[in-house]
Amino acid sequence: MPFPQSFLDELTARSDIVDVVGSYVTLQSKSGSYWGCCPFHNEKTPSFHVLQDKQFYHCFGCKKGGGVINFIMDIENLSYPDAVRFLAKRANIPIPEEDHSGTERLRARLLALNRDAARYYYSVLQSPDGEAVRAYLEKRQIKRAVAVRFGMGAAPDSWDALMNAMTQKGYTKKELLDAGLIVQNKKGGFYDRFRNRLILPVIDVRGDVVGFGSRIISGDGAKYVNTPETLTYSKRRVLYGLNLAKKTKRPNIILCEGNLDVVTLHQAGFDNAVASMGTALTGEQIRLLSRYTKELVLCYDNDSAGQLATKRALELLNNTEFSVRVLRLPNRMVDGQPTKQDADDFIKNYGPDAFERLLSGSENGIEFRMAQVAGKYDLRDDQQRIAYAGEISEVLCTLENAVEREVYTVRAAQAVGITPEAMKLEVQRAFKRRISKEKHQQERRELNPSATLQPQEHSIRYENLRSAMAEEGIIRLLMLDDSLFPTEPPLTESQFSSPMLGKIFTLLWRNRQMSAQSRLAALGAELKSEEMSHLTTILQKPESLSNALQALQDYLNVIRQEYDKRSQTDGVDPLVAAMDKYKGKKGYGGKQHE
Repeated sequence: MPFPQSFLDELTARSDIVDVVGSYVTLQSKSGSYWGCCPFHNEKTPSFHVLQDKQFYHCFGCKKGGGVINFIMDIENLSYPDAVRFLAKRANIPIPEEDHSGTERLRARLLALNRDAARYYYSVLQSPDGEAVRAYLEKRQIKRAVAVRFGMGAAPDSWDALMNAMTQKGYTKKELLDAGLIVQNKKGGFYDRFRNRLILPVIDVRGDVVGFGSRIISGDGAKYVNTPETLTYSKRRVLYGLNLAKKTKRPNIILCEGNLDVVTLHQAGFDNAVASMGTALTGEQIRLLSRYTKELVLCYDNDSAGQLATKRALELLNNTEFSVRVLRLPNRMVDGQPTKQDADDFIKNYGPDAFERLLSGSENGIEFRMAQVAGKYDLRDDQQRIAYAGEISEVLCTLENAVEREVYTVRAAQAVGITPEAMKLEVQRAFKRRISKEKHQQERRELNPSATLQPQEHSIRYENLRSAMAEEGIIRLLMLDDSLFPTEPPLTESQFSSPMLGKIFTLLWRNRQMSAQSRLAALGAELKSEEMSHLTTILQKPESLSNALQALQDYLNVIRQEYDKRSQTDGVDPLVAAMDKYKGKKGYGGKQHE
């Protein structure tokens, strides 16, 4: 283990989970525990449960859970060792000497490589080899000071310039490949991923260079190329420019499509702009944004792709704590024809003051969706007015706030030219249909009890429910009462039908042998996020300790019985076993099947 157990015990003792979680989530005390809205998925009704006596959290909505270290791992997007260091700094506890795992060593090495690569690209931009990129920046009206602020660089028009520069610094080709900085061809050779490009380092909120974005300057090739998924870079978890935008004094954050839109807006004084990295807005990015603002302004391009991205973002942000507005960029008239434009174009064509006016007058999310629906219909035609009323009622019925629903229902009625009472009836019908559908789905789930017993994560589904329920019971008892541990392990890991539950049992036994007190904290280093979340689901299930020894023995008997059944069928041809089972059924006879 990278950290001594005594150190983890002290760390978790001085990092009370209610205090730590409470610095991110508004918690309310109820019946001896704490509840709040989950920071890991969108909700308005609290389902996030924090148990101070047991020092773990569990969300009944998304099923995420764990101890205090796991919470920091998930909320700050950190590895286990980095989350421990984060908490140690928070608690002002010195960190003992660490035996870094191979993964942690590699991650640290790749971050150092990315930093040196960013410095190399920056130096190229200042050199004669960067002349073409400097000319491009001048054409885009990007000032040198702004380019420096974003750490921009230039990749030379060479197949191996970066590779040679980094290997001379002591980095291996394997490390360059792991960082996504070079590519291997079919013949086994290597070449630079970024060539003849403007380089835009992607810097996370902690100041680490986790990857790179780029734009081609001339010649063939993709217009934009980003770092692929690596140990340090996941496009779902980062936002370009957030390392700068998090310091803004403005009350909101502007979400754009492109990296250069962000640069232009920052240069124009809108230092609250960020962009996703070539992907639609994700839940991980929303959680990241929630640390810095509660108001978002969507400023995507005004083409069809941008409109679709806006719609999807609004759906994702629906029923969250965010106040969401949409800034719709107008078309620009060119030779008498309306032409689409992005934020970068608008700033250059009309200036910062015009953008500020647009920003001040941006509409909220529901207004944008209503305008989109209205744009699909000719409201002078009766049939299309009826169709509009049907579709807009499906939108309005999703509004949880009754007053908000009333206001926009009246506005929709005015738009279509019918009485508010008629539109209210349509919205009420749509609302009832939605509730009925949700109730039906819930009933279907309840009629399939085996499905509710299965882990939410498909990769850890149970093959033998009877054995798995007993395996869960043993883990629950051992976590609830230390004294129930027998002097010798009563089972081997191979006797568990669920590899995950067998792994947890082995870890619990090992920790018990080490006299560990903070078992949940220690398990965090060994279990994946989905495994830890399922463990907290197991611990939330009821378990009586009034007759614990007998319950433990009953669970052991079930596991052994099911293991013996599996052992008896080992090595038997599945087809033969199936035929034997079929022959035992009533009605099987030779003449009927000849």
